[in-house]
Amino acid sequence: MELTADQRWELIEKISEKTVRFGAYRHTLKDAIGDLTVRPSTGIPVAIAVLYGFWSIFGSFAGTLFTDGFMCKIFDEHWLPWMQSVFPGGLGNWFYAIMVDAGHIQNGMLTASDNSFESFGVLTSGLFVPFGVVLPAIFIFYLMLAFLEDVGYMPRLAVLIDTLLHKIGLHGYAIVPTILGLGCNVPAVASTRILETRKQRFIMMALVATFIPCGAQIGIMQDVIPESIGFVMLYLFIGYFVMGYILNKVISGRAPEILMDVPPYQKPMLKNIKRKVWMRTSGFLKVAVPFVLLGCLIVNILYLAGTIDWLGNVFAPVFEGWFGVPKETAGPLVAAFLRKDLAVAQLSAIHMTKYQMITSVVLVSIYFPCVATFAMILKESWKALLGSLVVLLIAAFGWGGLLHLIWKLMRERIYLSHAYDTK
Repeated sequence: MELTADQRWELIEKISEKTVRFGAYRHTLKDAIGDLTVRPSTGIPVAIAVLYGFWSIFGSFAGTLFTDGFMCKIFDEHWLPWMQSVFPGGLGNWFYAIMVDAGHIQNGMLTASDNSFESFGVLTSGLFVPFGVVLPAIFIFYLMLAFLEDVGYMPRLAVLIDTLLHKIGLHGYAIVPTILGLGCNVPAVASTRILETRKQRFIMMALVATFIPCGAQIGIMQDVIPESIGFVMLYLFIGYFVMGYILNKVISGRAPEILMDVPPYQKPMLKNIKRKVWMRTSGFLKVAVPFVLLGCLIVNILYLAGTIDWLGNVFAPVFEGWFGVPKETAGPLVAAFLRKDLAVAQLSAIHMTKYQMITSVVLVSIYFPCVATFAMILKESWKALLGSLVVLLIAAFGWGGLLHLIWKLMRERIYLSHAYDTK
């Protein structure tokens, strides 16, 4: 039997009368905290405190406690020496160099590496990077993110940042792929589906692929350049909004407002947190570990074949003249297509000044997305992939050249100041 619109509303009212009970509203402590964390005057300081705590726990647990205090000792004091002693061939053998340790030149002699970061073998660095550095970083990141999601804080963060994100053509829900991208860019690209228009999805995918370093890369930066990681993140953060603002002005399309449901705070459920952490961490292991091993293998072969040196010589004018970094960064840039965390680890073995290292890490971050992210963007849309590549090229050359110019001007100013003081 088909009901008219009026009959449907009458039926709804009858059902409501029998099922809904009205009572006096009681403003609880949970409601008060919810109000405080959604108002800009109080919510922004709380958000800064939460994100600072997030970052502090991430760095302390992943870098200091687990990697430096536990995994480095296992790999550098036990696994690496054991592999160097039992693997056939020894220093100078091409297969040994690919699988265990290529060594380094010291006082004109080929010397064995004393840590897994510098060995770059498939069975040494290839295992140390994902399990010794990246896995603890990814685990603690996803654990804290799952906790904030389950408590109900993430929708409030989306409300707080909604006005700011509208400046770059997005809205509050864009904070979800942004924060997911700090764990892994692959689920971040997939989560852009929550945005309503093609314009918003494209802007978000381009920004994730370009300016959002994944948790694996951040974990390596925390270990390799702990004193400079703040500068790197600041440059990427500024680039995120500058490029987003430009894309919003250039790309046609709608950026509609949204109605956002902000649920009450609730007690986190251990079952939900365990499921989310396991799903995301296992997904990382399935994607990352094979590509890290493959990356070590391919880059080592390219080094032995002389291809990396050839690329460095060909692009030396660009690397040294435009970006102000050594031509040896060609190798890490090749590895960055497979895994950016592996590329940052390789940069640590190149002799550079502090500003060159910061510029190189920023370049690796905004350079071509790792192949897993590349495949995910292609799966979403080949047009989005082509557009993202254009954005990447513009961002890499524009932002990389700008960083070089900033450092150059700073050096000149320091030099002139010093010359003036000595007079």
